[in-house]
Amino acid sequence: MSANRESAAGAPAVDTGSGQAVTLGTATSIVILLLLLAVPLFFKNFIIFQLTTVLIYGIAVLALNILTGGSGQFSLGHSAFYALGAYTSAILIEHAGMNYALTLPISGVVCFAMGFLFGLPALRLSGVYLALATFALAVATPQLLKLGVLEPWTGGVQGLTVDKPDAPFGLPVSQDAWLYYFTLVVAIAIYIASVNLLSSRSGRAMMAIRDNEIAASAMGINVALYKTLAFGISAGITGIAGGLGAIAVQYVAPDSFTIQLAIALFLGMVVGGVGWLPGSIVGAAFIVFIPNVAESVSKGLSGAVSGILLFVVIFLAPNGARQVALAFQAMIGGFKKNHGGSNVC
Repeated sequence: MSANRESAAGAPAVDTGSGQAVTLGTATSIVILLLLLAVPLFFKNFIIFQLTTVLIYGIAVLALNILTGGSGQFSLGHSAFYALGAYTSAILIEHAGMNYALTLPISGVVCFAMGFLFGLPALRLSGVYLALATFALAVATPQLLKLGVLEPWTGGVQGLTVDKPDAPFGLPVSQDAWLYYFTLVVAIAIYIASVNLLSSRSGRAMMAIRDNEIAASAMGINVALYKTLAFGISAGITGIAGGLGAIAVQYVAPDSFTIQLAIALFLGMVVGGVGWLPGSIVGAAFIVFIPNVAESVSKGLSGAVSGILLFVVIFLAPNGARQVALAFQAMIGGFKKNHGGSNVC
């Protein structure tokens, strides 16, 4: 089982051996990276901010993809870990005066610990029951953040404000452009680490549990350990995304992390393709830009328009962006084959 076998065209998704595409070919990855690096050169700060938000949500969707696509566990409560990561970074920046970059690994560790602990009782649950348990976590989190005992740290219902960082070393770039590049570096690092995780022994153990938990246990895999580990890793990555979100938005408040955020992250995973890590950025773009598109079509019926667009996407591509990538791969492969054949003749 390999997560690094490149396709002949260098462009499309790589198969892990279980029918799940994990990553892209080298050529396509380089092209996409160059396009992402060039973004701040051609767009204004507001668009750059939106694309930064796409990267942040992409990290969170990727984290959920590791949990669901990697280990087969469903979660509708990742907004809770996103909120915990956001508040951890905001509190460390505002109350402890810590550098924004140093707060991110701390947010990741805190959320990893909480996710691992939450995964322990969740071992008794699966399927829709686990989804309901995580749903309850997402519903409860905004109310817990409003507790008076936490108000000196969280700011209560008013939340906390965070200063947007300037570019270091006097670099001649705007705050938005610097934060975009910083977020891009973090996203790339997490993406590479996630690909390596799923192609490692631990990742194969998680996918074995996803495919058949009983068979995995019979093969000697510690099901409880790997399921809680997957929950912890997913929560930790989501916490880092939350910390980045707090820095980008410059504000955290309990009502910013409602169940709508959890559903949006789950929706992004489905649109991007469950189990396909590159699709995370596609799903994130969907949940960031589609509401704007729907509102431009009809402000009064923006929710209905969004629902129709989602229905069209799911109807045409039930497996999300992964299905589109595989179709594109087949088209490129057929073109190269036919073109090569004509040269022979």
